[in-house]
Amino acid sequence: MKLYVIRHGESENNAKGAYTGWHQINLTSKGIEQAKALRPMLSGIKFDRVYSSDLIRAKKTAENALPGCEYEETQLLREINVGSLAGVPIADFTPEDRARMKESGFSSFGGEGYDDFYLRVRSFIETVEMLDCENVAAFAHAGFLRAMFDEVVGFRLDGKKLLCSNCAVAIFEFKDGNRMLHSWINL
Repeated sequence: MKLYVIRHGESENNAKGAYTGWHQINLTSKGIEQAKALRPMLSGIKFDRVYSSDLIRAKKTAENALPGCEYEETQLLREINVGSLAGVPIADFTPEDRARMKESGFSSFGGEGYDDFYLRVRSFIETVEMLDCENVAAFAHAGFLRAMFDEVVGFRLDGKKLLCSNCAVAIFEFKDGNRMLHSWINL
């Protein structure tokens, strides 16, 4: 089976250079166009199942990339919860903020720790592995894609070392009990 994990198009907070986490933030007009630009790549694929994060930016990306598709919303595909840092420009983070994030994720900001986040990502992977499907699409977020990469490859890579553009598509393959990264496409 192939699992296509697609990051949402540019959101209002992406355009501002701010974290969003679990906040409901709309796509920009550029984000909608980015999602529509996925159509030629995805239109030739018969998806047996389509999932989307329940956050509006992922749902709107699904609706624009695969017009008319029916998708199942799931909180498992949500971005990491950044707590009180939602909406704060990344450029405004203090060195202390960055050290706290590196050490414990966002739990000290009222959000989600890395261990809980990775547990949620693993839960989604296990859910998909139980399906009898050839192709599955999942509309998610940059943090989710990077965590999927880490889980499939088997080690945690510094997020700054893995470019994950808006509407990036990561294709993972599950075959004979193995998990593999098939492709990583930044549009």
